[in-house]
Amino acid sequence: RVQLVDSGGGSVQSGGSLRLSCVASGVTPEISHMGWFRHIREKQGEGVAAIDNDGRTSYADSVKGRFTISRGNARSTFYLQMNSLKPEDTGTYFCAAIRGPMTVVQALGVMGNGDFGFWGQGTQVTVSS
Repeated sequence: RVQLVDSGGGSVQSGGSLRLSCVASGVTPEISHMGWFRHIREKQGEGVAAIDNDGRTSYADSVKGRFTISRGNARSTFYLQMNSLKPEDTGTYFCAAIRGPMTVVQALGVMGNGDFGFWGQGTQVTVSS
């Protein structure tokens, strides 16, 4: 039912920027939040950013002040603007749709772990020194 297509990854130098995009379709009322999570080397999936239907946001401490999640004018599209990228940000990034009632902070925490909802195919981000 819910389908997500993420894109926008690439290779940049340390300090550079990328904007990831996600197009969602088939979203139903069971979806409470949208967000992004990532898999980085030798670490399990971690939530990066989440946004609820009222525009409240939550971010991983490691990306606060550098990354911004936002919705496009078309509500089916949302973004992750990544600035001041660091080599440790290198990994595969996934957009996500999170199922069930919870706070935006909780949504951040469930992404990438178990049956939390739906996710895209992933887009690779590489940051070089």
